[in-house]
Amino acid sequence: MTYYSGLLAAVPTANKDAYIQHAKAAWPMFKRHGATRMVESWGVDVPEGKVTGLPNAVQAKSDETVVFSWIEWPDKAAADAGWQKLMEDPDMANMAEMPFDGARMIFGGFEPAFEKGAVDGAGYIQGFALAVPEQKKDAYVDMAGMAWPTFKKGGALGTMEGWGVDVPHGKQTDFYRAAKAEDGEVPLFSWVAWPDRATCDAAAKMMEAEMEGREMPEMPFDGMRMMWGGFERLLDLS
Repeated sequence: MTYYSGLLAAVPTANKDAYIQHAKAAWPMFKRHGATRMVESWGVDVPEGKVTGLPNAVQAKSDETVVFSWIEWPDKAAADAGWQKLMEDPDMANMAEMPFDGARMIFGGFEPAFEKGAVDGAGYIQGFALAVPEQKKDAYVDMAGMAWPTFKKGGALGTMEGWGVDVPHGKQTDFYRAAKAEDGEVPLFSWVAWPDRATCDAAAKMMEAEMEGREMPEMPFDGMRMMWGGFERLLDLS
């Protein structure tokens, strides 16, 4: 089963080009050690949120931009082995200094609980992070399955709902704090891929019009703690 290393970070906006070059330099090492794809996206519509928010998740400053990224692996075993080899790779030690504060980066390992379509051809990514009660996993997957046809009708290219299976607790930031996860809840890292932002915005208006006058269905998680944002795809390396 495909496995995803999901990452969120705050990058000084002035360092955008340096961030792109840093990711390009890192990709050959990830590929050498088993990764199959790296996707990097740059925040262009990332709200603060009333309860939680992606900027708060990485303690973003006013002159920083949130990035939403992932690395694909054939499976968890390949990812575990790949990360270990990366730590031992002498080329890693020779990498230039990261153009952002790595202490505020949050990351984790996720298996797809629901996946349709693909990110191929996407210029715009809607990224999500949230926490779902473990006993409601099936209900969450059912909800994602019911929502996908509407996203697809609106022009979405693909979606992935990543269920946290190896998500560490960090010293400064992590997915648990970001989503204010409660006991028994699991972090999720998810995305919907669109051709461009205009298609995504038009689909949002379409869905809003279709829901007008209807009662919102009960969600199997606390929607007030879900974080999301819109991201321009910077790199898709495979």
